[in-house]
Amino acid sequence: MPARVKIMCWLLGLMTLVLATVVVVVWRFLLVDVEDRVNRALEQETTEFSTYAETHPGGTRTVAEAHLRLQYPDEHEAHFAVFPAGKVLVQRSEVTYALENDRAVLGTITSASAPWGVASTPAGPFRWAKVHATAGGSDMWFVTGYFEDGVLAPVHSTLRVLVLVSLAGLLIAALIAWFVAGVILAPVRMVRQAAAEITEDDLTRRIPVSGNDDVAALAQQFNSMLDRLERSFRLQRQFLDDASHELRTPITIVRGHLELLGDDPSERAAVVRLCTDELDRMARLVEDLLLLVKSERPDFLRPVPTSLPELTSDIDAKLRALGDRRWVLESIAEGEAVLDPQRVTQALVQLASNAVKHTSRGSTIHFGSSVDGVVSFWVADSGPGVRDESLLFSRSTGLGLPIVKAIAEAHGGRVQVLSVPGEGATFVVEVPR
Repeated sequence: MPARVKIMCWLLGLMTLVLATVVVVVWRFLLVDVEDRVNRALEQETTEFSTYAETHPGGTRTVAEAHLRLQYPDEHEAHFAVFPAGKVLVQRSEVTYALENDRAVLGTITSASAPWGVASTPAGPFRWAKVHATAGGSDMWFVTGYFEDGVLAPVHSTLRVLVLVSLAGLLIAALIAWFVAGVILAPVRMVRQAAAEITEDDLTRRIPVSGNDDVAALAQQFNSMLDRLERSFRLQRQFLDDASHELRTPITIVRGHLELLGDDPSERAAVVRLCTDELDRMARLVEDLLLLVKSERPDFLRPVPTSLPELTSDIDAKLRALGDRRWVLESIAEGEAVLDPQRVTQALVQLASNAVKHTSRGSTIHFGSSVDGVVSFWVADSGPGVRDESLLFSRSTGLGLPIVKAIAEAHGGRVQVLSVPGEGATFVVEVPR
């Protein structure tokens, strides 16, 4: 069953329960009210007759005739004076059933031991009350009552109207529930449609988010999931592209030398040495590729409070072992910063290795750190400089600088390049303190 139908059914079920409860409560209230009014009316009529019979002289027939002439029965009310000989005097409305002709019912009423009750008649139940009177040596029964079907007709009419109004309300509620459920579930349908349209070749589709309710939160979470999926697929494709690009050359070199391998032992030793070097380079490339992939993971960094002077001194000591250059420590930052010291060291070692590669023996390479809102580490060389900065961090030119950039951005920082062609280059790694 669709969620839209379920929501509508639950709302209609709840409204049906509420409306049914209202109808039953109203019906019972009206019934009790009518019964109470009828009982009070019967009690009043019998009391009036008893008082009249006590205060007016004469026989029972005379008293009964005089009292009945003074009565104006309601639409469904009737008064009877029943005598032992079978004579019946009556005062009733014209539309009331002629109970005076039904001697069996009257006989049942007059012979009953209780002073009130309900008798069955062709016109429906007759609620009655009676008073026995004796005067002038004769006796009689004064019987008064209401036909319940007629008295309860307005109650039934009100109940029918209430039921019809409730049914109309349920119909309107069903239409409103259907519309509202559609509005509420529209973002969910969009999520479902977006999920159906997403493929590994197109992860760019997103769901518009409006409001701040649970459905909007669902759409936001779905968009976040798509962002993560898109990033994962992008990293996967980039990893495959980088791997195919970087590993193609060493594989080709190894294969070419193996195919031309001769029987000369010295030639074999040279080929084995060359293949070993290429395999070592391939291993380093694989490690670099895996490092770039891990840079997108939340556990890539392990930031801890780090002493900047101590970190700077440790990095300086490691850089001096990279090559026979004139290493100059320009400045040392003071204080502490929350960062990953191993990743920062890795980035600066990579920058220093590039500086060594592009300078000659005895050249000067500057290194230093400072704090000015952000923590800055830099490596400056006197090499040929950077001619095209747009390709500097492209993976097509190698993985070293992209790794440095990934480490800086994982810290929430950046890498800056200051260079004049022919006058060297300065690489600055900035990370938040």
